[in-house]
Amino acid sequence: MSETRTLASYLINSRIDDIPADIQHESRRSLLNYIGCAVGGSREPSVEILLSAMQPYFGKPTAGILARAERMDPLHAALMNGMTSHVFEYDDTLPKNYIHPSPPLASALFAYATANRVTGKDFIHSYLLGFETEARIGNAIYPAHYEAGWHITSTAGVFGAAAAIGKLLSLSVEQMIWALGIAATQASGLRENFGYMAKYFHAGHAAKNGYTSAILAKSDFTAGPHSIEGPRGFAAVTAAKYDLSKITNGLGTEFQIRDNAYKPYPCGLVVHPTIDGCIELHQTYHPVPAEIESVRVRVAPLVLDLCNKKDITRGLEGKYSIYHSTALGLVRGKAGLQEYTDAAVNDPAVKQVRERVVAISDASITEDQSHIEVELADGRKLVKFVEESIGNLRRPLTDKQLEDKLRDQASFVLPAAQIEKLIELCWKIDALEDVGELVKATVPS
Repeated sequence: MSETRTLASYLINSRIDDIPADIQHESRRSLLNYIGCAVGGSREPSVEILLSAMQPYFGKPTAGILARAERMDPLHAALMNGMTSHVFEYDDTLPKNYIHPSPPLASALFAYATANRVTGKDFIHSYLLGFETEARIGNAIYPAHYEAGWHITSTAGVFGAAAAIGKLLSLSVEQMIWALGIAATQASGLRENFGYMAKYFHAGHAAKNGYTSAILAKSDFTAGPHSIEGPRGFAAVTAAKYDLSKITNGLGTEFQIRDNAYKPYPCGLVVHPTIDGCIELHQTYHPVPAEIESVRVRVAPLVLDLCNKKDITRGLEGKYSIYHSTALGLVRGKAGLQEYTDAAVNDPAVKQVRERVVAISDASITEDQSHIEVELADGRKLVKFVEESIGNLRRPLTDKQLEDKLRDQASFVLPAAQIEKLIELCWKIDALEDVGELVKATVPS
């Protein structure tokens, strides 16, 4: 069978009882992390702009969005959820392909769950199948697809949303093939928009398009049977090199969510090792910013490909600046949400150090490493080599750290008691009779 048909058959025939307990627990961790991001980001200026601009075009108000009282149609709800959950750059990440898997996928599912009664068990199952879909398709086209300039979170995420909603709609195998094909023809998102509001729109766009794909397929709206692997299909058109075997090898036994990682800092994943090292230097030596003469960081080539913004004035640009993140660690000893605001980017002390940072591409440095050398005015040199950063697969965030991360973000929107109730519901989502209960818990009382 073709890769598209093999994948569609697996999605339709999968049963939740076939999925190991540890995989189901990891889905709860992923969703708790996602909820924190969506609640925290729900009041960001870009979210307000999107909501205001699109509100005149909403359909019947049958669905809701996370952390807000507005009602709208399910497709626009998916769009809004995707924006809120991605805007902080705090979402989960697959280091093997740099997809942020949950924003396109979970955003569509939660929108669906506000318009339709969905049990937690079915929700978790659909989420895991969507995760497998987008991760495996992403694996097949990475790195050539990403290097070409596609934003893989969006281009692969649309398949995850289509698969997950398609599972809830009980599509047939043929209909699931069509859903994946309709998703393929809607896949979009460009890395050129990193550092701008349009970047976060990508996740919502993928959620909305994936949801649309499943709806159309349910109505027997057809698409080509080889939309992923065909000679003019998604893989061939968007990647100079690809390996379609990564879509089907180990399907049903090698679950991709085991490779999911959760960010300790709200910025590009590849700068996290440098942040770790600079924070440690700050805590050990407390260098005075004015006395920092120069900073040299040797990093993996991908760091400069993704995060080479130096002359910046906006917080969104700071999330893609190895220079800004280096300065934050050395000057403030932290890199939280307040460190990627317009005010932080224009902080004189941070700016001064940022201008003294030189980043060097070094192929001997892995994407989870960083070599940092700080020269002080008195001649001292502070040196730090980071072997593995916090939050990666070998140093994962614990359940407790994920809870604290949710508390930190949600505190912008919800009172403490409501946050604790929300955390409780996230951990037992698979036992809920109606996932809408969890969604309601994200909305301020």
